[in-house]
Amino acid sequence: MWVKKDLLGLDDLTKEEIEFILATAESFKEVSSRSIKKVPALRGKTVVNLFYEPSTRTRVSFEVAAKRLSADVINISTETSSVRKGETLIDTGRNIQALNTDIIVIRHNCSGAALMLARHVDICVVNAGDGWHEHPTQALLDIFTLKEKFGKIDGLKVSIVGDIAHSRVARSNIWGLTKLGAKVTVCAPEMLIPVGIEQMNVRVTNDINDALKDADAVNVLRMQFERDAGGAFPKQLEYFKNFGITKERLKNAKKDIMIMHPGPLNRGVEIASDVADGDNSVILEQVTNGIAVRMAVLFLVAQARDKNSN
Repeated sequence: MWVKKDLLGLDDLTKEEIEFILATAESFKEVSSRSIKKVPALRGKTVVNLFYEPSTRTRVSFEVAAKRLSADVINISTETSSVRKGETLIDTGRNIQALNTDIIVIRHNCSGAALMLARHVDICVVNAGDGWHEHPTQALLDIFTLKEKFGKIDGLKVSIVGDIAHSRVARSNIWGLTKLGAKVTVCAPEMLIPVGIEQMNVRVTNDINDALKDADAVNVLRMQFERDAGGAFPKQLEYFKNFGITKERLKNAKKDIMIMHPGPLNRGVEIASDVADGDNSVILEQVTNGIAVRMAVLFLVAQARDKNSN
């Protein structure tokens, strides 16, 4: 049973809680295949998307998920809000709460922002990505997609390849996958492997062929070149040559290896177009599954808050 009014990360969730979210998402996925894609589960509730960073997929996915639950949705762009005038995150959150809203979905460039907000408001807070920390709903939809294909997570070999150091997606995936029994390998150039990541119960390699060899799935991360203030990253062509996921490299992998990517894609940098669009790719399925997962999360946190307030 889910009892938390917030979803801040997968690090602090149990295996059972993750499985409960996935099971709830499975029950909601059918809604998107109906002629009328709505259920009244959150009728009368208001969801506020508060995004301090640019986003297309995640913000729209949350908006679609909320509307399919019959919630009202408000999108706040910090570029045109009082944040530009110096308003703090806590004051922004308290003002949103004062409007009698129910859920804040927050994306922020600072790690821990979602936790700080949750400590200062009584309404639900869902983390849509905070700094380099976590992106829990992306990891949940990735895990949901894996389970949909393989029927289980326990025992799967999943390789995460790319900019591990700056990736909140990688961290959330590692927490979720390892708790459910998957064997995770991370692969990147040495400067993009965080110090001490082995303590998260993952295998580390700098050899892309080694990472692909026995993997059931590979989750390809975007190279975040905008983070490269010191010019330490490999150049784009160099990275693609040494770590890019290509059809040639996949010849030595399992024939049915699942190709995943959280988006946005850098074609010809971390993944070749014919792989991204190929038969093994589930990238668009991930986007579809994101709606069901976010419906589940919004429903569960709202339900928990209602029960706790009674």
